[in-house]
Amino acid sequence: MGVDWIDTVAVVGIILLSVSTLVLELAVAVAALGGLFCTLSVWRLYGGRPWEAFGWLAWVATAGMVIVGPSDPAVFVVFVTTGIAGGICLLGGRFGVLVDVWSLENR
Repeated sequence: MGVDWIDTVAVVGIILLSVSTLVLELAVAVAALGGLFCTLSVWRLYGGRPWEAFGWLAWVATAGMVIVGPSDPAVFVVFVTTGIAGGICLLGGRFGVLVDVWSLENR
């Protein structure tokens, strides 16, 4: 699968929000990053890519754990778990490893 406009928005948004941590407080920048991930999740869901939507949504939880503070062991476990699960859903959905169970009836 090639790069589409949502991928471009994701890359540019993540870069801009990463640079904004130099100016903004970390919690504000991470909250904005979580909002970007949530928006990307909705776009992917409406675009018919539910696994990628779940991946972005998992990364919303990961961004939330950064705001809570990963110093607590339980929060750190949730941070790592949601980060890995999000990556698996994003890559699995993109490369067709995860089965598209939502459209099996249409085949």
